[in-house]
Amino acid sequence: MELEKKIIDVRKMANETGLDFSEQIVLLENKYQQALKDLYTHLTPIQRVNIARHPNRPTFLDHVFSITDKFVELHGDRAGYDDPAIVTGIGTIDGERYMFMGHQKGRNTKENIQRNFGMPTPHGYRKALRMMYYADHHGFPIITFIDTPGAYADLKSEELGQGEAIAHNLRTMFGLKVPIVSIVIGEGGSGGALAIGCANKLLMLENAVFYVASPEACAAILWKSAKASPKAAEKLKITGTELCKLQIADGIIPEPLGGAHADPSWTSQQIKIAVVEAMNELKKMDTQELLKHRMLKFRKIGGFQEGIPVDPKRKVNMKMKEEPPLGMISEAELESEVEKLKQKIVSAKESSTEVSDNGLDELIEKLKKEVDHEYSEAIKAMGLEKRMSTIREEFVKAKQQEQPLHPILMDKIDKLKKEFSEGLPGAPNYESLKSKLDMLNELSKVKNTEKVASQKEEINRKLKEVLERPDLKEKVEALNAEIEDSGATSPEDVDQGLMEKIINLKKEIHMEMANVLESFGLHVEAIKPTSSDISPQTSDSEFSAKLGNLNKEINKKIEEVVQSTDLKNMMEMLKMEIVNAGKAPDQSSKSKIDALQQQIKQRLFEAINSTEIRKKHEELTAEISEFVESSGGSNGSLKNSSGDESPKHEESRVGANVGGNGN
Repeated sequence: MELEKKIIDVRKMANETGLDFSEQIVLLENKYQQALKDLYTHLTPIQRVNIARHPNRPTFLDHVFSITDKFVELHGDRAGYDDPAIVTGIGTIDGERYMFMGHQKGRNTKENIQRNFGMPTPHGYRKALRMMYYADHHGFPIITFIDTPGAYADLKSEELGQGEAIAHNLRTMFGLKVPIVSIVIGEGGSGGALAIGCANKLLMLENAVFYVASPEACAAILWKSAKASPKAAEKLKITGTELCKLQIADGIIPEPLGGAHADPSWTSQQIKIAVVEAMNELKKMDTQELLKHRMLKFRKIGGFQEGIPVDPKRKVNMKMKEEPPLGMISEAELESEVEKLKQKIVSAKESSTEVSDNGLDELIEKLKKEVDHEYSEAIKAMGLEKRMSTIREEFVKAKQQEQPLHPILMDKIDKLKKEFSEGLPGAPNYESLKSKLDMLNELSKVKNTEKVASQKEEINRKLKEVLERPDLKEKVEALNAEIEDSGATSPEDVDQGLMEKIINLKKEIHMEMANVLESFGLHVEAIKPTSSDISPQTSDSEFSAKLGNLNKEINKKIEEVVQSTDLKNMMEMLKMEIVNAGKAPDQSSKSKIDALQQQIKQRLFEAINSTEIRKKHEELTAEISEFVESSGGSNGSLKNSSGDESPKHEESRVGANVGGNGN
């Protein structure tokens, strides 16, 4: 607008002064055209809405008089009314007769009041309906022009059946046996536009818009402010480009830079070309094909896909699925769900297809909630609800203050547990609880089995990858070649150097496999050697390393026990008793302190005296003895440090650990 104003001012100055400003005018016009091009090639949806509403934009009658050779307007709905907001008539294009109908806006305020701003009443739609029947009877193809903010929504229109008139038009248009082409030349608002828009082809001018609600109305509903209309226009997908992607519109008719009002005649000719092309395509169809084409155009709108995960951001605004209240699901329903899930898993295994564990997880969660509810009901029935609530509050308070549980509170918890366990079989819902617990345990086993099978398959795949590694394959092949070259036919024939290479390669492969297992969170305790591996070449340092590993494992066990909640509570209680007893404890305090110390020592002793550690200790002792025997006792230092004295050494070390941690 600024450049346009400058051009006008320069031309005015040239006329007044008689001077030549042609170069300046040409430069300004070039700038104006470039600015116009930049603006109109990157229009936002709300800008297109404003262009579609431009007061100088060509109207229906402007286009009709421009594209037709002859046009005769037809009036009236044959019920005593003639709505000027909808204009209908017969016209010819290149000698072919067509029925034209469309919304008509005004150029100024007076015309707009006369035309009701292009918003039809029921009389307008009934007039259009009469012309549709007329065209269908005489075989005239129908061309409709859409340019309305929407149907007129005053009280009188509602009383006269606005909704019924629109619905009647929608139904009738799908049964018309002649081709129908609709062109959106401005704005197409809601049912008011659709009432003459159920066509075989829907074309849109480049800057036209087609919407279910105006951006201002949408913004007022969703964001409570008409100022959000730019955002609403973007979200509504109302432009020709977006509607073509959604397969609502079938084509876009280009407009000149600056909009249709910049060159109305050129725009009308583009409409004529598009209409003739569409009609030529539709005229090739017979009646049934034409009706099916129109029906399928609207049937394909709003396609959807099932099984697509919902975006979490969108899911927040979706209505939550209503689930039945806890305790209202019958055991029969739960059993049926469990049985269906088991059958699904079995059929998946038989067909060797992967099973998604989503259904399994959901059912396990549902059963957990049901079991928790049954426990709560049992507690209520046994009259323990109040005591449970009190103890829970005391427990939470102690945890929040990071204090050790008081012996009195621990005693209360133990008594409540015992009382609940003894009284549970007598609860009225015990059978229901037991049944749901059994189902939960069964599904948990299934889940664990599935998990283990999946992990086993993955481990085997990884181990296979290790064995097929090029570097290991190369080493194995080189070693096999060396064995063949040596001429050895049995292990006894292999010399000492080659045996060492075999053992070292075997250890390397074992270590690679152990690394794979540890990557899955599996702890490899030891790789048990075969008798052929235990040879005189086994060094003292290997047994020292094994002893070191055993010591580390014992220390780890002790650390785990020390860090456990039970032992921590015992230690805290011991501290409290020592503090309460003071410097001169009485006999009762001494007894409690001694008892707690004994319990702590007993826990530590149980940890280091576990079956697992004892077994490893025995295996290591046996391995050392076998080595000493096979080597003929030649290595005296090893025999003295790790042979006969080994158990005593281990006992003294374990004793030292117990004392250290106990204190």
